[in-house]
Amino acid sequence: MNALISNPADCEVRGVIRFLQAENVRPCEIHQRLVAVYGEHVMNAASVRKWCIMFTNGRTDVHDAEKSGRPSVITDALKQKVNRIIRENRHFTISEVYEQCPEVSRALVYQIVTKHLQYRKICARWVPRMLTDAHKAVRMGAALMFLERYERDGNVFLDQIVTGDETWISHNTPTSKLQSMEWRHSQSPNKPHKFKQTASARKLMATVFWDRQGVLLVDFMPRNTTINADAYCATLRRLRKAIQNRRRGKLSRGIVLIHDNARPHTARLTQTLLRDEFHWDTFDHPPYSPDLAPSDFHLFLKMKEHLAGKRHADDEDLQHAVVDWLNSQAAVWYEEGISKLVSRYDKCLNVQGDYVEK
Repeated sequence: MNALISNPADCEVRGVIRFLQAENVRPCEIHQRLVAVYGEHVMNAASVRKWCIMFTNGRTDVHDAEKSGRPSVITDALKQKVNRIIRENRHFTISEVYEQCPEVSRALVYQIVTKHLQYRKICARWVPRMLTDAHKAVRMGAALMFLERYERDGNVFLDQIVTGDETWISHNTPTSKLQSMEWRHSQSPNKPHKFKQTASARKLMATVFWDRQGVLLVDFMPRNTTINADAYCATLRRLRKAIQNRRRGKLSRGIVLIHDNARPHTARLTQTLLRDEFHWDTFDHPPYSPDLAPSDFHLFLKMKEHLAGKRHADDEDLQHAVVDWLNSQAAVWYEEGISKLVSRYDKCLNVQGDYVEK
């Protein structure tokens, strides 16, 4: 059986009809033969009969006749005018542009903006801080250093990375507006409502350290205590013990610690411990850069999405929820978080040290 010819041009089908009609083939048989060659979605039987009648009456052209109509009112001059209005005020509304272009309808103004000029409205992105040129230079230097080391050592470098950070976890974390979205019919009488909520005042400070294979240490600060250099050094000693127990041979291969520039992390006591006693390599994390911290853009983000909408009776219940979720994540998920550093530092370098989104 011969393969069907798909997507034939209209003029091709009409040419076949004209040829078979000249041989006195009946319209119903012409339609059957068209379906056999082009498939069932080819021209229907009624249209075949119509074209047979037109060819019998003397038509010879198989192409569509040119349609006469009103000339388009969307001229190049009008598009330039709309474009000039937009460039003068990026916060424009379609109604504001329409008021300055009374010669066309509001619908045509929208068409010019979206289809001809290809504008689309984009929300501003919240960033932690307005970066100065000095901040961007530091970020670019860190990106260059990271990428050079990755190019030299590859996955060996990523295997050496241990990263961690502290975060506040509330007993009751409200769901975001995006998480509260529901599927509903357009005819549904009642739209869902979400009441504004704030995170509960009861909360815990959690410190999480992890690598490509999973969680290494989860530590919760006791209430009425603060993180200082002494407390952080005690946490680092527990981290070293956890690496020794959970990752055989990792300490001897070398550790590259990535943590932010919080004061307990950069204190002289902490630096002396990491350099002189542990002999760990600390990667210089640029300030004001949660977009380059795996705990911020990967781990804590998803963990708090999971905790959103859940209420925890006490500290112990909250701690169990956090630990259980961290342990339930597959090793490939943690590996993905560390591997994202490569693409993020590369994007940071390409945008001249500015913030990166993904």
